Amino acid sequence: MVPKSEGFNLDMLKRHWRWGLSLLVPLALVVACRTSEVASETQAVTVRVAEVLAGEDQAPLRFAGVVRSRQRAELTFQVSGTLQERSAELGQAVEPGDVLARLQNPQLIPARDSARARLRETEAQLRQADQEYQRATTLRERGVLSEQDLEQLMARRDALEAARGTARASLAEADQVLREGELRAPFQGTVEAVLAEPGEFVAAGQPVLRVSSPQGLEVEVRIPESLRTSLSPGDEVMVWRVMSRNSEPLMGVVTEIGRGSRRGELYPLVVSLDDPSLAPGVSVEIGVRRARTDALGLPVLAVFRSPEGPAVYRVRNDIAERIPVLVQQLTGEQVLVYAEGLVAGDKVVYAGLTRLLPGDRVEILP
Repeated sequence: MVPKSEGFNLDMLKRHWRWGLSLLVPLALVVACRTSEVASETQAVTVRVAEVLAGEDQAPLRFAGVVRSRQRAELTFQVSGTLQERSAELGQAVEPGDVLARLQNPQLIPARDSARARLRETEAQLRQADQEYQRATTLRERGVLSEQDLEQLMARRDALEAARGTARASLAEADQVLREGELRAPFQGTVEAVLAEPGEFVAAGQPVLRVSSPQGLEVEVRIPESLRTSLSPGDEVMVWRVMSRNSEPLMGVVTEIGRGSRRGELYPLVVSLDDPSLAPGVSVEIGVRRARTDALGLPVLAVFRSPEGPAVYRVRNDIAERIPVLVQQLTGEQVLVYAEGLVAGDKVVYAGLTRLLPGDRVEILP
């Protein structure tokens, strides 16, 4: 029972209470709306997205190489000695058979002269032996000489004939070795490099000059096994100049593919180039497309580890959705994945993942 006292009126208190509530409710609604607006503004996470590509639509992998002449040769002497003369200069045009350098070896000419003298000596002995055999044949017919003596003379003549053949071979070898003291141009081309100067000692097999032909260019790069199986001779590939990557790519043709390699090594790929704007020594990049696959390609940065395993955030209607993925293969800056519900053309987040949760509203930056 509420006591009655002066100045206290229960009805008046109830009226004041209702009036206070009528003021608090609109105020609470206003505060709630303001809070909701602020919350909605702070929940928009700024991200960057990339488009999911089909496996065959991915950008080709690029491999660097240097353009070289298709026909080229490093000229060497087959004997050692001192470089006596070099008539070829860097950049000089040469014709087949031109003498480009001469070697001095004090043993070559005496060896040739000695082989020639042995041949003359053997031929003289053979003439004498043949004459003796002819006389012995006449004497044998008269009964003066025995059959045994005639056979001995014939054997000596035959041995000298064989010795003459050996002497001729030795002389031909000495002449060939002497000719090896000269370097001649094997084809029409240009002197690409000078590797020895007159007066220097040059060992047998040491490169002295490098000659290349302007007819046809090529480049050799090294590729992994996964790309080698998707190429065949005659396939066209794209070629970019290293110094002007934004220019239109050139086209090259695969001419050779390495078929044997030790474990862990890369395989050689030779591409023929016929563009007149290229020259030996120019750095280029060869684009090799990956083999066709049903997997999807997306940036490596888009994949993160979730409690369920690898996943990505797909953005639809400005809302982030977490999609589990199965990683198949890394290919440079991209990764091939399989994912249920993810299709080519979807947008996935690759920047801003650390601030993102499933269901968050996102703001996509350009």
